[in-house]
Amino acid sequence: MPDLRPKPRVLIVDDERIIADTLALIMRSLGFESTAVYSGEAALEAAEQLLPDVLISDVIMGEMSGIEAAICISKTLPQCKIILFSGQAATSDLISQAGLDVYRFEVLTKPVHPEVLVDRVRSLAPIAPDRVTCRADYDSAIGY
Repeated sequence: MPDLRPKPRVLIVDDERIIADTLALIMRSLGFESTAVYSGEAALEAAEQLLPDVLISDVIMGEMSGIEAAICISKTLPQCKIILFSGQAATSDLISQAGLDVYRFEVLTKPVHPEVLVDRVRSLAPIAPDRVTCRADYDSAIGY
């Protein structure tokens, strides 16, 4: 019998296309509706159309940082949960300057294992797909 529950919508933003596309593929394979975009500006447009439940965004990107995009999206879609991630040393400075303590953003450090990211998304999504019960399911989803 098919699962008729609505799929949580996840918007993934990273200027490294391979990362954004891979995360979107993993999320889709685990039961989420996911879309990848490659800039903060594209995230604003996509969020307006898709109304995501969860936003996963890199912090350091081109003209608009992930923090700036996250703040804009959280203002227009306050129900959207936000996860920021970055491998850049300057991230902590940007987060402090942005005053993220006002916002309820999760912050993860790259590299982050897909299992950790998926568990974080599941904890934030309003209706999450059934939990994957073993490491082999994650590995299968990402092609290992």
